[in-house]
Amino acid sequence: MKHAILGPGGVGGMIGACLAKNGHEVTLVVRPGVVEQYPRQLQLESPFGNVTVPVKVAGRVPSVDVLWVCVKATQLDAALQSVPSENPPPAILPLLNGVDHVALLRSRFGAHRVYPATIAVEAERVSPGHVIHRSPFARLQVIASARSLLSAMFGQLQHTGFICQFIEDEPTLLWGKLALLAPMALTTSAAGAPKGTIVADPYWHAQLEGCVRECCAVGLAEGARLDAYKGFAALLALPATIRSSMQKDLEAGNPIELDAIGRTILRTAARHTLPVPITQGLVTAVEERAARVREARSSAGTTRGVA
Repeated sequence: MKHAILGPGGVGGMIGACLAKNGHEVTLVVRPGVVEQYPRQLQLESPFGNVTVPVKVAGRVPSVDVLWVCVKATQLDAALQSVPSENPPPAILPLLNGVDHVALLRSRFGAHRVYPATIAVEAERVSPGHVIHRSPFARLQVIASARSLLSAMFGQLQHTGFICQFIEDEPTLLWGKLALLAPMALTTSAAGAPKGTIVADPYWHAQLEGCVRECCAVGLAEGARLDAYKGFAALLALPATIRSSMQKDLEAGNPIELDAIGRTILRTAARHTLPVPITQGLVTAVEERAARVREARSSAGTTRGVA
């Protein structure tokens, strides 16, 4: 099959490398201004095995069987300018955080083309074309309506090391991830610490657990099948060194996905009149810490300029 990766960062680069390793034709879609100098290969360092594979590079999405949308939620609108409005790819798999992007993609490209999907992994692009897969796992979940299209590819990815699952109902697919991602992202970002520090500290441990319960309650109100107890246990089982992508972006001074991950919980809770005080407090704490980081980086830049 022919695949295009819109957003070849950590997640997109890892997906692209694993697909190319299994014989699929992969095109990385990057900003037009960097097409010429972008590497024509993907290098992946992973617990599943290191690979270097050839890929194509383009500034617009070419004719492909599957388009993987792997950009950050903050970059989605700009990135979609590279997708042709006429004859878009027949299958679009978004791996963004949050839930709101699904409706946006369907309104633009048609519901029949968009197959909601999620991925749980820690993967980081350290340079163009070079990705490090840091977590010992990679879990890919896709709506069950894509089964006939993707079953063979799922088998290949599972052989590589992925855990691949088809999920029957959309609320469980999307909220199953968000209800766990949001507590981890918000606590690690607010505290500026990895998961191990969070669970070892009584205050942050309680914040994490309370946020899981609130987010699962919101997901249940949306029709998802969730279990807060099992979800919290799953977070406790994660490697102590794991950091959320929001935490990394915040500390680097990059835009953070606070609206897609945190405020989505708040908006949905308000619609169902559910109290989520812990989640609200964490969103505020992340906003304040992000503002301090931006101010510190701005001051440091000004000081360097004067010197």
